[in-house]
Amino acid sequence: MNVTSWTELLGEAGRRNPYSFYAQLRGEPVHRDPASGLWLILDHEGVKGALHDHETWSSRASASGGQPLDWLIFQDPPRHAALRALILRAFTPRAVAELEPRIRQLSRELLDPVIAHGRMDLCANYSSPLPLLVIAELLGIPVEDRPRFRHWSDVILGLSDTIASGGPAAEHAVAEFRKASREMRDYLADLLELRRAAPRGDLLSRLVAAELDGARLSGDEILAFFQLLLVAGSETTTNLIGNAILCFLDHPGELARVRARPELLPSAVEEVLRHRTPIQAVFRVARRDVDSHGRTIPAGSLALVMIGAANRDPRAFADPDRFDVARDPNPHLAFGHGIHFCLGAALARLEARIALGDLLSRMKSFEPAAGEPWEPRRAFHVHGPTSLPLCFDPA
Repeated sequence: MNVTSWTELLGEAGRRNPYSFYAQLRGEPVHRDPASGLWLILDHEGVKGALHDHETWSSRASASGGQPLDWLIFQDPPRHAALRALILRAFTPRAVAELEPRIRQLSRELLDPVIAHGRMDLCANYSSPLPLLVIAELLGIPVEDRPRFRHWSDVILGLSDTIASGGPAAEHAVAEFRKASREMRDYLADLLELRRAAPRGDLLSRLVAAELDGARLSGDEILAFFQLLLVAGSETTTNLIGNAILCFLDHPGELARVRARPELLPSAVEEVLRHRTPIQAVFRVARRDVDSHGRTIPAGSLALVMIGAANRDPRAFADPDRFDVARDPNPHLAFGHGIHFCLGAALARLEARIALGDLLSRMKSFEPAAGEPWEPRRAFHVHGPTSLPLCFDPA
């Protein structure tokens, strides 16, 4: 693929295989895209630095030049530290660990109706609904309200589709997001009132009760976290599961290793995170002039921090294009680094291990059911299939 601009990643071929694009730019780790003026940071060291050095790089970045969303991932210190500390009071490792039996039950409930048929769309039937059901369970959302989650998640993710398109499509996406935000604000206000009156053991109750130095989360701050959790908590895991199956389809020898040695599954999940990183890129703004690899990124410049490229950097990984389920060490950056390291990393890993364990135990063999290439997610910074029809021998 002869790529002349990063915007070509918005095409299906680029979103299906961004790695040939990264390979073309590998000799220029800091690259200025001539068409958009964006700076691209592609090497492992540079990406890691941009993710954790908040004195040099600001997270208050908007691709359109507008106001960033008021989410935790778009906050800088000291506000970020205060918000994260409050949310951590509610989003505890114990709360995540206690979800394991329920995740296993939800996984079975999704697979039971389709597994006997020997065919399914992995995304529509399993990898997409599972994380949303888990988040709803975590939050304590009533079962009858859960269909709203998919719509809200799609609307929020649709914002990222407008980064390069602009025009009426961008205006429509923004209008839909504002409408969905009003719906979510009204919906949450009622639920939060119920939790204040009668707390339960769910995340919403803990968010309402969370307190640090006399401060509590406001309704808008809980809404912002709710929106972030909908997208980051579902998209990352959905794509992690889908990307794992793609990796196993492309590398049957590695699939055989995992089947023969199930104890390799956790390291296989880590290798999927590196090899087909679910979140390929994030935005940052340079607070000052940044000198790197003989280039100077001027203060105020918008940069794309290419996590997917960093995770294939040959200076950080031996034979980086090889998928190795036992790779060790594996210092990938799929969940970020530093103060913005993903709050839901433990949950995503747990869901992926359960999901892949169930899928591999219930499918003796599997292959694509369609003759066409798999359909990628629409957002350029999100990597994974939006549809992946499979046929298999039920176990």
